[in-house]
Amino acid sequence: QVQLVESGGGLVQAGGSLRLSCAASGSIFSIRDMGWYRQAPGKQRELVAVITSAGRTNYADSVKGRFTIYRDNAKNTVSLQMNSLKPDDTAVYYCNAEVLGYAPGGYRELWGQGTLVTVSS
Repeated sequence: QVQLVESGGGLVQAGGSLRLSCAASGSIFSIRDMGWYRQAPGKQRELVAVITSAGRTNYADSVKGRFTIYRDNAKNTVSLQMNSLKPDDTAVYYCNAEVLGYAPGGYRELWGQGTLVTVSS
């Protein structure tokens, strides 16, 4: 069974930095896009950043220049370096990946369990 496991959330002051990590484990043949989403209280889940298997990236306008997404295809991991954090960045952050396993069914969209990032003012 393929799953995504996240780590790295926590409490940080405004202006600080955090790094989130996500590892895909299980019988994996291939992974297409990997990314991070977030959901703040009372708001819908939104895309933060995504990276293709070729390394192309896309960011939400609100995080451009502050967040950087990294990917290690050999280790099936994706990370999000978050700098200059703001209170508005407070949310539960979810790892997301399109994974092709060895079981029938094609690519499946998987989600991590979520990790809370709290930015205090």
